[in-house]
Amino acid sequence: MLDPGLGDESEPRPADADRRRISCARSLVRVLPALLILVGAFYDYFTPMAFTAGPFFTAAPLVAAPLFSLRGTVLTGVVALLTVFTAHIWLGVFFKVEEITEAVTVATVGVLAVLINILVRRTDERLASAHQIAEAAQRAVLPEPDQRIGGLDVAARYEAAQAGAFIGGDLYAVQDSPHGVRLAVGDVRGKGMGAVAAVAVVIGAFREAAEQEVTPEAVAQRLERALAREGTRREGLDALEGFTTAVLAEITHEDGLVRIVNRGHPPPLLLHADGTLVTLAAANPALPLGMGELGSWPDRAEETEFPHGATLLFHTDGLSEARDAQGRFYDPAARLAGRTFPGPDALLAMLVEEVRRHTGGALTDDMALLAVRRP
Repeated sequence: MLDPGLGDESEPRPADADRRRISCARSLVRVLPALLILVGAFYDYFTPMAFTAGPFFTAAPLVAAPLFSLRGTVLTGVVALLTVFTAHIWLGVFFKVEEITEAVTVATVGVLAVLINILVRRTDERLASAHQIAEAAQRAVLPEPDQRIGGLDVAARYEAAQAGAFIGGDLYAVQDSPHGVRLAVGDVRGKGMGAVAAVAVVIGAFREAAEQEVTPEAVAQRLERALAREGTRREGLDALEGFTTAVLAEITHEDGLVRIVNRGHPPPLLLHADGTLVTLAAANPALPLGMGELGSWPDRAEETEFPHGATLLFHTDGLSEARDAQGRFYDPAARLAGRTFPGPDALLAMLVEEVRRHTGGALTDDMALLAVRRP
């Protein structure tokens, strides 16, 4: 039986179709140097002597330079030059000025292709190094939580809108404490390294406060003070308007309750074992973290039962504001209602896949997802 909302799995998916087209294009490009040499050989053989196939032979090593290894590029240049010599000997024009010029041109372009290949390889090595640094930064700032924390099943996903990016302004954290399992999901205003720095501040403050503070309200106030201190060190627009939407939760060990403090963030969703879904919207919405100068009032945690077999889903607006080609938002509450999943990891995998299909693979904002199930 198909899970409601999944649709016919036999239908082609936009993302899969794009991947197939990209794969076919890459395969064609990789055989292009050999095709150019082959076409050049036929062109030399079947056209009058006044026509030259030089452009085909010179293009082959240039195409190979950014695609092949150094050895492959050298081999392509050598094969192109040998094909030129063979064609000239076969046609009996080896010692004519035009043919010598053509051979010298192919050899020169082959050397240039080798130099281009070396430069491209060095650039790729630098990019690979930056890639490794980005991965290390993600693991340090936003580590993957354990699959089991405080008796709860936990799963988290981070999907960056920018291809090749690893971390931005979205965040999540889970920590067991004497008061229960405490969670935080947030979205820092802004992009770039400033947002990453704010993420590090919020997560660092949360780790400390989750262990020390008695209530989730006190944890929220601790994060507020940490961002206020950070704001005094930031310049420009961020110093004036920087803020972080966040939802903090505490799941007690004994009585199966969840206490939630929402600071201007999309509400969590409670998915029961039978598929019943409840949106845990805040009765008294509060301003995001970092906006304390605009008003001051005490945080109030709202308490809800968290029964066995139920799953709590926390997310950033990258999920609820993902748009399709017609500008329609992805509605997680409507999509999840009535559906069941074997675990939180399966839930998040489905959400990521559905959002990719909904947007055609083009996310416009980062998306952080955190799911917790009480087994």
